[in-house]
Amino acid sequence: MMKWIPVAMALALSACSSTPDTTYYQLPAAAGSASTISTTATSKPILWIEHVSVPDYLAGNGVVYQTSDVQYVIAANNLWASPLDQQLQQTLVSNISAVLPGWIVSASPLDEKHDTLNVSVSGFHGRYDGKVIISGQWILQHDSQLIKRPFLISLPQDEDGYDALVRTLAKGWQQEAQQIASELTRLN
Repeated sequence: MMKWIPVAMALALSACSSTPDTTYYQLPAAAGSASTISTTATSKPILWIEHVSVPDYLAGNGVVYQTSDVQYVIAANNLWASPLDQQLQQTLVSNISAVLPGWIVSASPLDEKHDTLNVSVSGFHGRYDGKVIISGQWILQHDSQLIKRPFLISLPQDEDGYDALVRTLAKGWQQEAQQIASELTRLN
């Protein structure tokens, strides 16, 4: 009986030492969204995306999944490749640029005369019912007007897994970029 104890201990220790693989995710940007700013571009309308904020539960490294009406899980091994607020701002610049090629869209101020956009994201996660939730509000400053719009996007996740979750989140974020672009087009 005693000769099995070292074998059992070795098995137990090897089980504890194995670590799951860590996977990193980056939101894909809209295709064809790269643009160059030339010196003659100053006559184009300018949008400064000043800030995109996320709540604490989304600000960590882990991708978030809602497991019930009151419980959220922050993944330990499925992580954002860079801070989520930065990814949201960068992809918003790319996505709006793709929809409004006549505009200069930037994450930094380029000129004295520009529209300013601030976005507060309150939900950006998968959910137990197979849906992806993207929610929050944005405030657009256009000339002397302030326009505030809430948003709530609920999309079905077509497949299981974190890859599909991140792709669906990116699709919903692109839809919200199109809504913002529609508002900009209406104002200008």
